[in-house]
Amino acid sequence: MKKKFITYTHLIFLGLALFSAGCVKQEVVPTNRFTDPTYWTSEDKANSVANMAYRQMFSSDDHFGNELLSDNVYNGYGSTNEKLIATGLADASNPRFANDWGDAYGGIKTCHTFLENVDRVTAMSAELRERRKAEVRFIRASLFLQLTTWYGDVPHFTKDISYEESKVVTRTPQAQILSWIHQELDEVAAILPKREDYAPADNGRITSGAAVALNARAYLYENNWTKVAEYTDKLINSATYGRYSLFPNYEELFWVRNEYNSEIILSLQYVPEVRTWGTLVDYAPMSANARLSLAAPTQQLVDSYLMKSGKKWTEADPAYANRDPRLNATVVYDGSKWRDRAGVEYTVVINPDGPNRTDGKPSDKYTGAGTAQTATGYYYRKYADPAASSYTGGGGIWESNLNIPLIRYADVLLMYAEAKNELGQMNATVWNQTIRELRRRAGFDNTGEALDIQTNDQNLLRDLIRDERRVELALEGLRVFDIRRWKISETVLTQAPRGAKFEKNGGTFNYITYPAGNFSRNRDYLWGVPRSERNINPNLSQNSGY
Repeated sequence: MKKKFITYTHLIFLGLALFSAGCVKQEVVPTNRFTDPTYWTSEDKANSVANMAYRQMFSSDDHFGNELLSDNVYNGYGSTNEKLIATGLADASNPRFANDWGDAYGGIKTCHTFLENVDRVTAMSAELRERRKAEVRFIRASLFLQLTTWYGDVPHFTKDISYEESKVVTRTPQAQILSWIHQELDEVAAILPKREDYAPADNGRITSGAAVALNARAYLYENNWTKVAEYTDKLINSATYGRYSLFPNYEELFWVRNEYNSEIILSLQYVPEVRTWGTLVDYAPMSANARLSLAAPTQQLVDSYLMKSGKKWTEADPAYANRDPRLNATVVYDGSKWRDRAGVEYTVVINPDGPNRTDGKPSDKYTGAGTAQTATGYYYRKYADPAASSYTGGGGIWESNLNIPLIRYADVLLMYAEAKNELGQMNATVWNQTIRELRRRAGFDNTGEALDIQTNDQNLLRDLIRDERRVELALEGLRVFDIRRWKISETVLTQAPRGAKFEKNGGTFNYITYPAGNFSRNRDYLWGVPRSERNINPNLSQNSGY
């Protein structure tokens, strides 16, 4: 259910409380009477509201939808709200604008309800109560960060507001909101436990390390390089907020059996049979029982993967052989191997002139724009855990219980490297702590050219670090924020999206090419305040161009 800002005072929880923030199962059914003193009588009831706040922090739909807003994928089937935004065609009535606004304020309502009532639960220990407050304060800060990143100035308040107040509230300057976010995250980082201090039953709960990492990300979005370096350093060169490290296998990092590994700082939680997500049904190969290919990786993304030797890929090189192994772990290309839920490995054929399938599986071949198959000649592999036990229903069902990573230690390393370079402090020591470690984990050749820093030129290093960030975090919903803060959206989103060389013209295969989009630097770096909200509250001003 999508919540409007005007209905902020009507907190509606849907169905059962489907999961706890960690591994603890919910046993209490929330009601809509959370301000009634008779509700706040037990720890379980308080946890029900806190757990709902966790659930409202983010969604799998937005995680995948955010990637559609970037140049990493092309939405070739139908026209989504995200495609309209990415191509500069959205107006203030776009449903994505309204949904994100409403969902965030709905989550903030939940947070305020919890924070203003949890002290009534006298049976809850003071220590646990303060810890739960810190978790919910983190969620509230993350929701305001999402809002101010998309819309700029937004209404900001730290207590529950009345129905009448919600109709006249005004927008708060972005700088003021960000200052509050930084202070809030600093305060909760001092309260929350480290990841090592949680019991296994609490796996997945917000930690002090998550608060520090999110604060670093907030500073990253401001291009505040000194603060980015300071906060990422707390996680790289200190154990005060927990010990983190890269998981040794990049592909298996995104498998259920490894979801609480030492690289995961924050993840969106899912529970088998109880709370699952099925988005990959519209991104995986058709032969893997996908429904259709809603969107697919672009050739621009594929081209950004280096050779294993560390050299840039060129047209003279093989299309996919000897590439950065993260390519194969992220993208399905023609000739890729795919293992089905029964453990049977087969070859994915996407080339239109390739052999036809003889095993009864649906075809993955490129058949042109607007069809169920891929529009670019590529499919998603990331998140596609091959284990049948990772899905509700097993077999060919795509209801996954995999936790979706929201912040990884790899991102911390990349933020640190970028900040150090922008500050003119990149050197072999920083490189070896960050880029070298990422490439070593990925499986690059063990040579100086592949692993060692090759230049001191800040501009060249900037391009290298940005490309490293693109491939390491590909399909994780972060690229859109990078191209926006780098102010290159008006360049990369107005270039013609390309796919593999599967477009036949006069007997010759050329790159698949689609019309370029539009992006106005004077308008599209901020989203429009939803028209429906301004119809209700005339005090809400509008961003330029909407």
